Amino acid sequence: MAQTDTEPSNASPLSPLARFAWAALILTTLYLCYFHNLGVIGLVGPDEPRYAWIARDMAESGDWVTPRLYGKPWFEKPPLYYWGAALSFKLFGVSEAAARLPSAVCALLATLALAWLALRIYGPETARWLLLLLPSTVGMIGFSHAAATDMPFAAMLAIAMVFAAGIIGLVEPKGFALFTPNMIFYTTTRPGGLLSLLLFGFFLGLATLAKGPVAIILSGGAVFFWAIFTKRWRDAFRCLHPVAIASFCATALPWYMLCARRNPDFFRVFIIEHNFKRFLTPEFQHIQPFWYYAPILLIAFLPWTVVLLWSLLYGLLRVVPTRLPSATTILLLTWSGFCLLFFTISKSKLPGYILPAVPAIGLLLARTISYLVQIEEKTFRWLLLAFSGLCAIAAALLIALAHPLHITKPIGFAMVSVACALLLFGLANLLLANTGNRATSFRLAAPLCVLPILLLLCTFKLVAAPWLTYDPSGKTLAVELQEHQIPADRIFVSNMHRGQQFSLNFYLHREIPTWDPEHLQEGFLLRNSPYCHVATGWSCPDNSIRLGSSGWFAFEIRNQKTM
Repeated sequence: MAQTDTEPSNASPLSPLARFAWAALILTTLYLCYFHNLGVIGLVGPDEPRYAWIARDMAESGDWVTPRLYGKPWFEKPPLYYWGAALSFKLFGVSEAAARLPSAVCALLATLALAWLALRIYGPETARWLLLLLPSTVGMIGFSHAAATDMPFAAMLAIAMVFAAGIIGLVEPKGFALFTPNMIFYTTTRPGGLLSLLLFGFFLGLATLAKGPVAIILSGGAVFFWAIFTKRWRDAFRCLHPVAIASFCATALPWYMLCARRNPDFFRVFIIEHNFKRFLTPEFQHIQPFWYYAPILLIAFLPWTVVLLWSLLYGLLRVVPTRLPSATTILLLTWSGFCLLFFTISKSKLPGYILPAVPAIGLLLARTISYLVQIEEKTFRWLLLAFSGLCAIAAALLIALAHPLHITKPIGFAMVSVACALLLFGLANLLLANTGNRATSFRLAAPLCVLPILLLLCTFKLVAAPWLTYDPSGKTLAVELQEHQIPADRIFVSNMHRGQQFSLNFYLHREIPTWDPEHLQEGFLLRNSPYCHVATGWSCPDNSIRLGSSGWFAFEIRNQKTM
C-alpha cells in the first residue's frame, strides 16, 4: 500500500471556536518563540558582536558593498545578514534586539512557507502542528535569537525548497486567495509556472547572499537524490529552467561582481579560504567527530526529541518495509539527509551548519503527529508518558540534591533551574501524548503542549540567572567602564575570552587590544583577577578599580620613568 499525501480519514473540519483557539495559540507561539526576549542578553560569542559591528559600520558609512570589521574588509560571510541588521539599526536604533531581528523575521518567513507547503500537500492538520512544534524547538528558538548568518541562510534555502517542490510537481496546480476571494494566483504553484521559477531563483539567490555557494550545493543535492529515488529526472530538471537561472543570477551575482571589482582579493579570501579550505581542511580549528551532528539534532529538537526518535524508528521498522514513501516525504528526507551528510563530511563542524536540515525535519515531525500517531497511538502515548515520568523523577532528584545542607547555594539554584526546565519539558510531552487519544476532551489538550515551553520562554531570565553569575557579553563591563570614566582608547584586556572581547569592542565602539607583556604601554589593564604583576620599571597599584557587576578589575599601568 502506498502512502498518500492527504489528511487521515478521521480528520474533521474545525468549529469556528476551535479555529479561533488554534489561531490564537499559533500567533502566541510564533511571537514568543521568535520575537520575545530578543534583547534579553548582550551580544555573545565570537560571531554576534562582529557581525553586528559590520552591520553598524554599513549603516554609518553608507558602504553596503564591502563588509568591514574594525575598518578592514571582512569576507568571511556574504552580506545578507549585514544588510538586514543595518536596515534594522536605521529603523529601530542600535540594540541587541535590532541586531537579532533579521534572524527572527527569517525564521518566521520560513515557518510560514513550510506551513503553506504542509497545507497544500498534507492538509490543514499537519500545517497547524508545524506552526506549533517547529517554532517551539530549541534549535529554532536559539538561532532565531542569534545575530548571525545561520538562520537567514537556512530560512532562505527553506523557502527556495518550498518553491522547488512546486516546480517538480509535488504541489498540485490550484488557485488560492492571497488577499481577497477575487485575487487568485494560479501560477504560484503550477509545476514550472513562471512565478514559481522566479521565486525559486530569487530565494536561492538570497541564500547564496547569506552564506555563499553552499546554497546551490544543498538545494541541488536534495533535488538530485530525490530524482534518483523517484526516477523523476524530467521533473527535477525543471529547476534548471532559464527563468530560474536568470532570477538567481539577477539576485546573487551583482553583489559578488561589485565586491570583487572593489576588492581584488575577495574571491581568494571568500571562495578559497572561507569555503573550500573551511570544508576540506581543519584550518579553522572546528574539528569534531563524524557523529557530531547526531546529538546536535537531538538537542535542537528538544522538547520533541522523543517524538523525533519514535517517528524515525517507526518509519524504518514499520512504514518503509511495507509501503513506499510519497514523493514529498522523499524530498524532505533527501533535503535533510543531504544537509546532514554534506556537513558530516566537512572538516569544519559547528552547530549552526546543520540548521538547514531542521525545517525539513520539522515538517516530517508535524506529519508524524497528524498521520503516524493515528496508526500507532498506544505506543506513542506510552512512550511520551514514560519520558514525562523520567523528567519528573530527574527533576525531583535534582531538587533533593540542591538542598542547602548538601550543596552550596549558587549550584543549588542552578540545579533547581534545570529541574524546572525538565518539569516543563515533561509536562509538554504529557500534553502532547493526548494527540492519539480517541476521547475528544483529551485530544483538545494536545495543542496546549506548547504552553509549558512558552512559560519557560517568559521566565527565561529567572531560570537562566543561576547560570549567568556575570554577564557573558561585554555589555555590562562596557557600561561600568563608562561609569568610571575610563577612556576606551587606553584600555587593554588580559585573559578575556575572545567572544567577550569582541562584544566589548562593539559596545565601546572601538577595537580593544590584548595586553602584551613584552611591549608594555601606559593605560588601564582589565583582568578577571584582583592581582596584577608587571615588569620592573612599571607600576601596577594595589588599589584597583573593582567592576563588581561584571566581575572584572581595572588596573592603571604606569611607567615609573615618566612619573
